[in-house]
Amino acid sequence: MSAKEVKELSAEEVLQKYDKESNKRSMTGMWDYFIKAVCIIFAIFQLYTATFGVLDAHLQRAVHLAFGFILIFLLYPGRASWSRTKMHPLDILFAVVSAASALYIVVNYQELVLRAGMNNETDFIVGMVGTFMVFEAARRVVGWPMITVAFFFMVYAFFGPYVPGILAHRGVQVQEMFDHLFFTTEGIFGTPMGVSSTFIYLFILFGAYLETTGLGKFFIDIANAIAGWAAGGPAKVAVLSSGLMGTVSGSSVGNVAGTGAFTIPMMKKLGYRPEFAGAVEAAASTGGQLMPPVMGAAAFLMAEFVGVPYFDVVKAAVIPALLYYIGVWLGVHYEAKKYDLKGTPREELPSFKKLFVEKGHLALPLIVIVYLLVSGFTPMRAALAAILLSIVCASLRASTRITFKQGVQGLIDGSMGVLGVLIACATAGIIIGVVTKTGVGLKVATALLDLSGGALLPAMFFTMITSLILGMGVPTTANYVITSTIAAPALVQMGVPVLAAHMFAFYFGIVADVTPPVALAAFAGAGIAGANPMRTGVNAAKLAIAAFIVPYIFVLAPELLMINATPLTVFYSGLTAVIGMWGASIAMVGFCQNLLNILQRAMFFVGGICMIIPGEITDIVGIGMIVAAFFWQKTNKNKGPITQQNK
Repeated sequence: MSAKEVKELSAEEVLQKYDKESNKRSMTGMWDYFIKAVCIIFAIFQLYTATFGVLDAHLQRAVHLAFGFILIFLLYPGRASWSRTKMHPLDILFAVVSAASALYIVVNYQELVLRAGMNNETDFIVGMVGTFMVFEAARRVVGWPMITVAFFFMVYAFFGPYVPGILAHRGVQVQEMFDHLFFTTEGIFGTPMGVSSTFIYLFILFGAYLETTGLGKFFIDIANAIAGWAAGGPAKVAVLSSGLMGTVSGSSVGNVAGTGAFTIPMMKKLGYRPEFAGAVEAAASTGGQLMPPVMGAAAFLMAEFVGVPYFDVVKAAVIPALLYYIGVWLGVHYEAKKYDLKGTPREELPSFKKLFVEKGHLALPLIVIVYLLVSGFTPMRAALAAILLSIVCASLRASTRITFKQGVQGLIDGSMGVLGVLIACATAGIIIGVVTKTGVGLKVATALLDLSGGALLPAMFFTMITSLILGMGVPTTANYVITSTIAAPALVQMGVPVLAAHMFAFYFGIVADVTPPVALAAFAGAGIAGANPMRTGVNAAKLAIAAFIVPYIFVLAPELLMINATPLTVFYSGLTAVIGMWGASIAMVGFCQNLLNILQRAMFFVGGICMIIPGEITDIVGIGMIVAAFFWQKTNKNKGPITQQNK
C-alpha cells in the first residue's frame, strides 16, 4: 500500500478491520432481546458460582462454553456477506448444535463419570461435532491464524508416524483423539477453559463496569494533566493512558482503538509523523498486555501453568513492564526533542487536582483489587469485591453514578467481552490436548536445544523466533498458552527458572503485535493515523525495543522477576537496566542533545546493551561507552533539533 492510498479510519472501522472480536451483529427486536437475555443469564451464572462455589470442573467449563457457543454463533455471522442486522438460519442451527454438544456433558455427566473414559459411539459423534464447532466459532471471532495453528496440531496428531526425525510419534486414532479433546480436562475443557470460566470472566466483567463509570476517559485526562505540557506531550499521554488502560484491557488492538482515537489525532496536530503517531499508540497499547495485574488475562493462566500463587506472577511482571514503558517513554521523548515538538499549553489541559477531586474515586476499585491480591485473597474473590466496589464508588457522585439500565448493560458487555478469550481458550485446549497426547512439547524443546548446541543464548534466540511466529495474529490469552506449551520448555530444560522461561515466551508472543509483517496493533494504529502500515510497524518495533531486550535480562538475571532476590540486587539490576534502556532508546531515535552520527548511535546502543546484560565488566564497559558518546555528541556542530521549517 503506497502512502497515497492510505486513508484515516475511525476507531470503529479499525476494530472491524483488525479486531474480529469487535465485528458483531447489531440486532433489533426479538433477537436483540434474546441475545441480551442470554448475556444476563450467563453473567448471573458466573456471579452465582463465583459467590457460592464453582461446579465440578467439567460441568463449570461445559456450561461456560455452551453460553459462549450460543452468543458467538448468534452475534458473529458465518460469512462477511451475511447481514449484520438479520439472523441467518445457519447461524441459529450452529448455535443450537454447538450448545447441545457442550450441554451433552452436563446432562450425561454422572453416566460419563461412571463409564470412566469408556466412551461409546454417541460420545464420539458429539465430541467430534463439538470440536469442529470450536474451530468454526474460533474462525468467526479470533480469525484464521489461531485455527491454522490448532488445525496443524490436529493433523500432526493423526499423521505422527509419517513425520520425519525427532518429531515422529506413534500416531493417534480419530476416535481416541476426539474423546481425549472433548471428554477429558486435558483438551478443550482443560486449564485455559477452567481459568476462563472462573477468573477471566470476572475480570472482564470488572473491566466492563470500569468502562461504564468513565474510567477510560479519566485515565486519558489524568495522563494529559501529568504529561500533556511536556515535550511531545500528546505522545507521552498516549504512553501513560495506554499503560493505565492495560491494567484492565485484554486486547492490544482494542486498546489502540480506545485510546488512539483521542491520542493519535493529538500527536499529528502537534507535528508527529503519522507513522510515528500510530506506532506510539501501538507500542504503548501492546505493553498493556504486559502490565500487571491482568496482563491480558494471561497472568491467571501463568499462575496455573507454572504452579505458583497468582501474586507471584504479578510481582514478577512489575519491573519488566516498567522497563518496557520506560523504553517507550524515552523513545517518544527523544523523538519530540529531535523534531522540536512542544507540548500542549498548560491552560488548555485539565487540572490534576480538579480531576482527582471530581473523579479520583473511580480509581479506588483498581487500588483495592491490587491490595486484596497482595493480601492473599483469591483472584475470584478479589474480582467479586472489585465489581461491587466499582458500582459503589461510581455512586459517590451524581456525574459518575451507574443507573439500573447501565448496571444491566454492564452484565451484557461483560458477557460479550469474554467471547474472544473464551473461544481462544477452547481452541488453545485443542493444542494442549495434542501436546499431552503426543509429547510434541518436549520434542520441540529437544529440537531447539539441539539447534542451539546446548548454549543458553542461542536457545533463547531460537525460542524468541518461535514465540514471535506462534504469536502472530493470536489473541493474548491463547498466545501465552501456545508459546508456553511449545517454546518455554526448551529454556526450562536448560535450567532457567520456570516462571522466567514462561515470561520470556509470553513477552515475545505479545510483541508479535508490533513486529512486521503481521503487526496487528501497529496496523490498527496506522489505520487511525492514516499512515503506511509497514512503516508504522517498523517504528512500533523500534519503540518497543525494550520488549526485545528485557526478556533476555530477566532470564540471565532472574532477580528482575524478584526470583531469589534481595532489595539491593533488585535495585542494582533495575538501575543498570534503566540506564541501558536510555542508551538504547537514544540510539533508536538517533538524537540526544544533537543529531547523532552512525558511530555515536552504535556507541549508545552497544553501551546500553552492555548495561542491560548482568555483570560488573559489562556494566563498566557500558557506562564508559555511554558517557563517551554523550559528551562526544555535545560537540556536534549545527545538528540540533529538526525544526518544522527544515524537516
